Amino acid sequence: MWTPSWRRRPPRRRVAEADGRAASPVAAGSDRLVYLALGCALAVRLAAMAIFPLTDTTEARYGEIARLMLETGHWIVPPFDYGVPFWGKPPLSFWLQAGSYGLFGVNEFAGRLPSLLASVGVLACLYAFARAFWNRRVALWATVICATSAVVYVNAGAILTDPFLAFGTTLSMVALPMAVRTPRSAWGYAFFLGLAVGLLAKGPVALVLVGGPVGLWTILKTQWRAVWRALPWVRGAFLTALLTLPWYLLAESQSPGFLEYFIVGEHWKRFTEAGWQGDLYGSAHRRVLGTIWLYWLGAAFPWALVALWRLVPGALNKAARRAMAVAAADTWTAYLLCWALFPMIFFSFAGNILWTYVLPALPAFAVLLAVSLADGPAMENRLRWLLTGSALIASVGLAGFVATARIDPSLVKTQKYLVQAYDDQRHGPAPLVYIQDRPFSARFYTRGQARTSTVKELAAYLAKGSTGTEMVAVPNYLKANIEKLLPAPPDIRFTSRRYTLYGLGPAPAPQ
Repeated sequence: MWTPSWRRRPPRRRVAEADGRAASPVAAGSDRLVYLALGCALAVRLAAMAIFPLTDTTEARYGEIARLMLETGHWIVPPFDYGVPFWGKPPLSFWLQAGSYGLFGVNEFAGRLPSLLASVGVLACLYAFARAFWNRRVALWATVICATSAVVYVNAGAILTDPFLAFGTTLSMVALPMAVRTPRSAWGYAFFLGLAVGLLAKGPVALVLVGGPVGLWTILKTQWRAVWRALPWVRGAFLTALLTLPWYLLAESQSPGFLEYFIVGEHWKRFTEAGWQGDLYGSAHRRVLGTIWLYWLGAAFPWALVALWRLVPGALNKAARRAMAVAAADTWTAYLLCWALFPMIFFSFAGNILWTYVLPALPAFAVLLAVSLADGPAMENRLRWLLTGSALIASVGLAGFVATARIDPSLVKTQKYLVQAYDDQRHGPAPLVYIQDRPFSARFYTRGQARTSTVKELAAYLAKGSTGTEMVAVPNYLKANIEKLLPAPPDIRFTSRRYTLYGLGPAPAPQ
């Protein structure tokens, strides 16, 4: 009996040794090597999460916001500082990080753990999708490709909002084809749950990053009926609204002006105005239009190079171009292409971007690359070594960076070591004072106790002979100005590439 195209189960792609049952001992051993290298990369990632300090500006800022949320109990509008609301991002990542602090203590590992779990969620969705539409081996390869891409590996252990947006968009983008494949299943609701995660992690941009590629694919492949029947549109939209709208309304009621700044400022002006001057919490990241493609090369490293190695020679060969066109015409390959390319095209027109904006596109890229490399035993064996090598590169690179930072802490943009020097040498309860600026990592590692002052205020303080402040942290560009005010010779307690800690009170007793 004839079945409408939208109800047909898509054929499962088969490659050599697709389900692993016919795998040779050599192939099985190579797979074990891939697992071993991936386990090594995970172990290094976990160790770095605990050892490496929070760095300024972004990670320390978000880590401090989550710490303040836990301390102050301001769970609706995240606090930027005591009494200062943060309108820049929704609260999902801060909720999870603050909850992790509550469970495991306020430390680097606890703050970073939710990002790792969100990244694992991305990989789980990716594996389920590739396993269902291709096979187990392609699913494994795609998962390793995604996991060892530079931006995924780095951000999986960082306090950021982007891993949560990536999880939300990936869940939605995976849920749609899974719902088409299995109508009236829980995947239909998972699509709308992913939208809710994105809306609470980053905002309305999640709707664009899901709706854009889905809409483009629906038009190109005329899949209107399949998409309409696969998803519970009314109940699903209600679920998304139920999970997100209450927070948006409560945030505006508690902090009037939030919606205008967040919707108009963060989602329109930041996108359209390069170097947007209205940023309340830092500076916009002005970039030349199209820079996102250069960021992709770094974000998808080393797999961007593998993709170019496969794509460029093929583009120069007529038969290969014809084969690629035939492959692109496949319904689900076209879906992956829309998913992988739409975020890149969208952010090509953004005036302010970061390399993390590539994250939503990488899961689809990973599947496309895995499928393209599954074209015979010789390439499969070569791919296993590429997978193993990428995992080892990621783990060795991160381990080397962390070790270097431990040997020379001044290489790291953090105030952790200065704060430790202050704690070790202070004699009383006087707060640590920063001249001109107080970095976010200083706020985090002093648990919000660091204070700020100016050169003029310090001069007046010293002229009065006051002794309430033991030490001041001075930006190195102001050292000459400050040393003119201090008793000679200057009492330097700690120095780094960015700051110098001066003692104003008695020197510490010799050990």
